[in-house]
Amino acid sequence: MVNEANIYDMKTYSLQEINEVLQGEIIGNTSQNITTPEHLDVATQTDISFIGNKKYEKYWAHSKACVAVVNEDISIEPGENRAFIKVKNADLAMSQILDLFAPPAPTLNTDIHPTAVVDETATVGYGTRIGAGSYVGANVLLGKNITIYPNVTILDACSIGNNTILWPGTVIRERCHVGANCIIHPNATIGADGFGFRPDPKRGLVKIPQIGNVIIGNDVEIGANSCVDRGKFSATVLGDGCKIDNLVQIGHNSKLGKFCIMAGNSGLAGSVTLGNGVVIGGSASIKDHTTIGDGAIIGAGSGVTADVPAGKTMLGYPAVEARDALKQWAILKRMVKNLGVKPSEDVAK
Repeated sequence: MVNEANIYDMKTYSLQEINEVLQGEIIGNTSQNITTPEHLDVATQTDISFIGNKKYEKYWAHSKACVAVVNEDISIEPGENRAFIKVKNADLAMSQILDLFAPPAPTLNTDIHPTAVVDETATVGYGTRIGAGSYVGANVLLGKNITIYPNVTILDACSIGNNTILWPGTVIRERCHVGANCIIHPNATIGADGFGFRPDPKRGLVKIPQIGNVIIGNDVEIGANSCVDRGKFSATVLGDGCKIDNLVQIGHNSKLGKFCIMAGNSGLAGSVTLGNGVVIGGSASIKDHTTIGDGAIIGAGSGVTADVPAGKTMLGYPAVEARDALKQWAILKRMVKNLGVKPSEDVAK
């Protein structure tokens, strides 16, 4: 087994050094140097942990962590040679801690690896590095300080903005555009054909040509094995700041506003419109040609079949307003109880 300590220098911080970053309030004290962030239940004496919800306070007494980052409403004391750092939002503070301890990303030692293929008409910006086995097609425009890891494919007439990272196996199909400061994780595909077929009595299912493209804004992150299909005509668009989880499907000609979130295994059919700040829960599915307004939330596993007004929370399959879904589930629960069926029994019997 490879010991990470042999690869990366161990980072250690004192309680005070960490608080210089968090700018919180220290309660208690510890002489321990802090080496790792870790979960409460498996932390050791040199670890820092987090209590982001009061329901986890009960686990502190049995944890070995020397420091915990906590919310301001904490109601317990840290104990001997242990400390809390009180902050307004422990979850956001956690991201700062993880940045402190994060190991460096894999490095590419050459600007363009000898096994990479870069078309002579492509433009490669200063500081951009292209890994082994990658392909950059004709008339591609690569900005500055882009990292293209091994085995990435960027086909003709694409553009990639400054500081974007493309992890191995990423495919950017022809004429698609990715903004600056984006991260596209392994095996994501941008610009595959949209799913368009029509029945024909003589020819069976006829493929509808997909001649549009994909336009991705700045600061977008797309998870592993996710797919963003090109438009039938015009573009499929992801606005600035969208965060897309693994195994997500975004259908052709969909339009996402700014800062939308889609969790794993969720999907948009064709021509779906999301406003700004929409949240799509895991495994939720959205019917084609529907519009979901700004700030709406679609619960995990829900199926949206009609437009959703801004700010609404929807649950269920088919999805209805959350309060109505909860009422329906309560009624069903009472009906089952009145029928004398135990929750563990097979109702079909």
